[in-house]
Amino acid sequence: MGKNVFAVQVFFIVFRECLEAGIILSVLFSFLKQALGGPDQDPAIYKKMRRQVWLGAGTGVLICFIIGGAFIGVFYGLGRNIWTGTEELWEGIFYLIATIIITAMGLALLRINKMREKWQVKIAQSLVTHHSIKDGTFMWIREWGRRNVMFILPFITTLREGVEAVVFVGGVSLSLPATAFPIPVITGIIAALIIGLLLYRGGNHMTIQAFLIFSTSVLYLIAAGMFSRSIWFLQYYVFAQRVGGDVAEAGSGPGSYDISATVWHVNYGNPEISNGWDVFNALLGWQNTGTYGTIISYNLYWLFIIVSIVFLLYEERTGWLPFARPTLNFFSRVPGFKSWARKRIAAHEVDADDVVNRVQAEHMVGQN
Repeated sequence: MGKNVFAVQVFFIVFRECLEAGIILSVLFSFLKQALGGPDQDPAIYKKMRRQVWLGAGTGVLICFIIGGAFIGVFYGLGRNIWTGTEELWEGIFYLIATIIITAMGLALLRINKMREKWQVKIAQSLVTHHSIKDGTFMWIREWGRRNVMFILPFITTLREGVEAVVFVGGVSLSLPATAFPIPVITGIIAALIIGLLLYRGGNHMTIQAFLIFSTSVLYLIAAGMFSRSIWFLQYYVFAQRVGGDVAEAGSGPGSYDISATVWHVNYGNPEISNGWDVFNALLGWQNTGTYGTIISYNLYWLFIIVSIVFLLYEERTGWLPFARPTLNFFSRVPGFKSWARKRIAAHEVDADDVVNRVQAEHMVGQN
């Protein structure tokens, strides 16, 4: 019953995609206020740039709705017929994809301040006039992009995040009814907008950070369950191919599972047919059958999370991931990788405040 009304995985995918877009928009508005909203700046230019941001974001969302509507129509019109008989295989694949997305999102939530700094630098650098490109046939493209960068950035961001949300929601919710979509989609968007607004306003940093840590913990519980469920679906698909597709009608007793790959099994609590257990299945990946694959994968996932967080803590303290500096120094001397490696090294040395000062000093927009 629970997953027929509120699909948890849909909520977190929508939340993740909208949150990244919200963070970028909040950084855009904060940067504009800092660089162009001062008392010595032209208020008309500041308002013009804010309008560009809203127009770009709105256009991206509109196009996303069009693409998303077409995708969903094709998905539900053709997908279910195409994937009949291989549903477990596709569910396993899409749960695996969802696990990767949610894992990356959780790491991003823990480093939300780093994300803000990164986007502040990117936005500031995009506003600084570069003279390295020679005037020529494509000069007008460069000039148009420079003048409308505050339209282009939110447009691309909202379009990309929106399309990703539609694609991945459609993928991980292959077996869900339409009633499971509205509430998680709406609440996911609202939650992301609230956090984006809090980031823009400043707010109480510790309160936001505590909320994000709690959210990340919940995310990883769900993602660990999804990874385990992904392995379960893939194993079940292989088992069903061997014994026949009617195995799904065997219920929860003997014959409904592969005894050779099973560590434990209980005849109750089947999330597919027992009301209430589907909630634990959606939140924590509960299955009434524990296989070697599902148990080992669950533990390996948590080991991966622990190692990743240790690496990120090291980066927070030193500014570099382990072995990143010597690796980039090595590639900076390898033909074909020199430019890429040197850009990565230089990115660590960029001062956001210095770039903001350059934007203000150049008065780029004031000369339009």
